[in-house]
Amino acid sequence: MIRPVAFRMNEQTAVNNYFQEDLDLKNTEINQKAQQEFDTFVQELRDHGVHVVVVDDIKEQDTPDSIFPNNWVSFHEDGTVCVYPMFAENRRKERREDILDILEHQGFAINNVMDYTEAEEEGVFLEGTGSILLDRVHQKAYCALSERAHEELFIEFCEDFDCFPVIFTANQTVDGQRLPIYHTNVMMAMAETFAVICLATIDDKKERKNVVDHLKMDGKEIIDITEDQMYRFAGNMLQVIGANDQRFMVMSSAAYNSLRDNQIKTIEKHCTIIHSPLDTIETCGGGSARCMMAEVFLPKA
Repeated sequence: MIRPVAFRMNEQTAVNNYFQEDLDLKNTEINQKAQQEFDTFVQELRDHGVHVVVVDDIKEQDTPDSIFPNNWVSFHEDGTVCVYPMFAENRRKERREDILDILEHQGFAINNVMDYTEAEEEGVFLEGTGSILLDRVHQKAYCALSERAHEELFIEFCEDFDCFPVIFTANQTVDGQRLPIYHTNVMMAMAETFAVICLATIDDKKERKNVVDHLKMDGKEIIDITEDQMYRFAGNMLQVIGANDQRFMVMSSAAYNSLRDNQIKTIEKHCTIIHSPLDTIETCGGGSARCMMAEVFLPKA
C-alpha cells in the first residue's frame, strides 16, 4: 500500500473515471484527509492480523493516484511481477523499481518481471488488477473492456499467465448515455468461494449469461449488487488473508453501509468483513479499498 503525499483529484483520469468528483477544498487539505483515512485503514487491517507493507509516495513525482498501486503492478505465486501500461501519463511515474527491492528485503522472492508498458507507445492500456479480475483458483481472468482495458493485450496477458479469458463490456449511465465503466474492479469483486458483481452493468444478455455461467461453473456464490450500490463502491472489495489463515473481505464503510442485511450475511458465511471510512479517497480518486491494495502472492525467498 502506498501512503499518499500529493493526493488530489487527478484531472487526467477524470476524463473516463465517472466516479471522481471534486471537493471544494485545498489540495493540501484533501491530501491530509486522505492520509488520515489511509492510516486508519492500514491500522484496521493490521489489527486483524493482515501483513501490510506500507511505502511512502515521493512528493517530487507529483503522482496524485499513487494510492492505487494495483493498477501498475501485480504479484504472482511463481515469483513473477507484472508491470502494466497506464492510460494517464502522470500515473506512469507511479511505477517504482525500489518497491520491488523493498518486497525482496521483506523476504519475498522475485524471479521474473513481465513488462507490458511498451504498449503505451501504441495507445494501448491494461491497468493491472483494476482491469483484470483474477480467479487464481480456477485460472480464469475476467475483464470489462474499456479505454483502460484493451482486448488484444488482455488476451496476450491470459496466454502469458495461462488464464482462460472471460471478456465482456460493463456500462454505467453518464448524462443519459451508457458508457464503459473504467475498471472491472469497481463492478465486480472475486473471492475464493463467492463473487460480488453488478450484473445490471452488463447490458448484453449473452455476455451477462457467460459471466454468470463461469462463476456458477466454478462453484462461486453470486452476490448481485445494484448500480446504486456500485456507485458507493460495493463492487470494489478484496479478499485477504490475516493471522491464522483467516479470510477477510475488505471494503470501505460506504460500501458496507450500502449493503443489505442479506448481502452482509451471505458474505459473512464465507469470511469476516473489514471496513474503514475512505470518503475523501473515494470522492476525489474514484477508487476505493480494493484499488488501494496490491495483494502480494509472491513466494517467500
